[in-house]
Amino acid sequence: MEMFGDRNFTVLAFPCNQFGLQSPEVNHETLNILKYVRPGGGFVPKFPVFGKVEVNGLNEDPLFSYLKESLPFVNPVIGDLKKFYWSPIKVNDIRWNFEKFLIAGDGMPFKRYELHCPIEIVEKDIADLL
Repeated sequence: MEMFGDRNFTVLAFPCNQFGLQSPEVNHETLNILKYVRPGGGFVPKFPVFGKVEVNGLNEDPLFSYLKESLPFVNPVIGDLKKFYWSPIKVNDIRWNFEKFLIAGDGMPFKRYELHCPIEIVEKDIADLL
C-alpha cells in the first residue's frame, strides 16, 4: 500500500482460520491482534481487513471459489493434512496463509502467488498492471 496506494490499487485482507487454526479470534478482535500480537508493534493496516472467511472446502467463500477456478494452483505440494481444517481437499486449494491473488483493474484475476513468493515479484507485477 505504501508503494502503490496513491494509484488505482488496494490490498484486501481476508482472515481465515483454516490453516493450523492460527486465527481463532472473533472478527471484532482482528485489528487488535494485528496491532498488539501478530505482527504487533502498533501495526495498523492501511487497507481493508474483512471478517473471517473460509477459503477452501464445502463452505468456501464464492470469491475464493472464483479466484481458484480462474487461476492455476501455484504449489504442487499439498502439505501436512493434519494442519488443514476443511474438507474436501482439492488440488487448487489455497495451501497456507498469505497466498496472494492479484486482480487487474478490470476485475479479472491476473496472477496467483504462493506464500514464499518474493515480494519483489509481486511488486513488479503490480507496477506492470498499473
